[in-house]
Amino acid sequence: MTREGSVLLLGVGKQGRAALWDLLRSDIITRVIAVDISRESEEYIKSLKSDKIVFVRANLSDESELSALMRDVDIVIDLTPPQFTLHIVRLAIKNGKHLVNAMYLIDPSAVSDPESFQALREEVNKMNEIAVEKEITILPEFGLDPGIDLVFTGQAIRELDEVYELYTYGAGIPEPEVAATNPLKYKITWTFDGVLKSYKRPARVIREGRIETIPEDEIFSDKHCHEVEIEGLGILDAYPNGDAVDYAEKFGLLRNLKFAARYSMRWSEHCKFWYKLVKLHFLDDTPVKLGDMWVVPRQFLVALLEPQLQLQRDERDIAIVRVDVRGIKSGKKTRIIYQLIDYRDLTTGLTAMSRTTGFTASIGAQMILRGDISKRGIIFPGTDIPFSVFRSELEKRGMKIERFVEERLDT
Repeated sequence: MTREGSVLLLGVGKQGRAALWDLLRSDIITRVIAVDISRESEEYIKSLKSDKIVFVRANLSDESELSALMRDVDIVIDLTPPQFTLHIVRLAIKNGKHLVNAMYLIDPSAVSDPESFQALREEVNKMNEIAVEKEITILPEFGLDPGIDLVFTGQAIRELDEVYELYTYGAGIPEPEVAATNPLKYKITWTFDGVLKSYKRPARVIREGRIETIPEDEIFSDKHCHEVEIEGLGILDAYPNGDAVDYAEKFGLLRNLKFAARYSMRWSEHCKFWYKLVKLHFLDDTPVKLGDMWVVPRQFLVALLEPQLQLQRDERDIAIVRVDVRGIKSGKKTRIIYQLIDYRDLTTGLTAMSRTTGFTASIGAQMILRGDISKRGIIFPGTDIPFSVFRSELEKRGMKIERFVEERLDT
């Protein structure tokens, strides 16, 4: 049964503004308490001139202050940096509030110590038990990636009898005419330092049923990159990005998969260019001496390139999610692809990356309030989200979703 509700929105950055825009247009959202520390966010909220919004400048590390804000709402949307994720989930459960965020509760790439990883898993299991007892829903990993990709992957898997190959792709790129305005064919739609950090981290894939780790300085090599054709856009470079092993494990597929990989996509020649820079140590964190100063190479690149790669007001970015799942259906080898493409809305100024993340979090909160999502505890987007409802909500917001199927006899 649909019920009206109030929302505590934590973080009013690019993603938070998209979520806020969406929440204000919902018939079931009665009030939004928007929390941020920046004066820019406060001025932005004032410019909206909405009676639905209350702006609060708060210290997210202050447990009592945050708990007081939570007690006054029905659901929490957390779009703050990852260092706050577990802290905010703990408080939401303590205060008996539903919560949606766009972050991993446990990111294997961020926890190198096996004992710490196991301890986090045990804590999350305990939090799940408490959330079930309190009859609240905690929906993490519900943005663009992670988020939309997980829902699409889960749906494709359910449509097959057996799954042997799993590939996921994500992209945040400028549209072609914008890409042509600079040599890198790239524009920034989120933190550029974060982009460069992701350009030098190892990836795990599954090949011929074996787990392989791709070294951090090899993800852009010809051996590990390939091209993908996106109809209506053209050819993109795809390079390994992330942990396909952990991803497959979430879906219970690890034992039977022959091939699996997660990829990011950029315009052509991206891999060749960045492979050279990685090999020349431009993305290193070790300082080098320059005259009387010590300079961190990656930080130098951020300072040099970030001002030159800003998306201008009249320029659009493109967000792409593509999942490619292959296996057996009714005795036939079958390949199922789900794909979403979204563009920046120049009227609102919201980028495709912020729309696909912020709108998704907003949709999740509204689906919980409406009862579309009824499962309690810490739930998983890949299995616990009603696909048809979610797809319909994305399409209502102007996002293009396509499904492609290829079949042939299994010989």
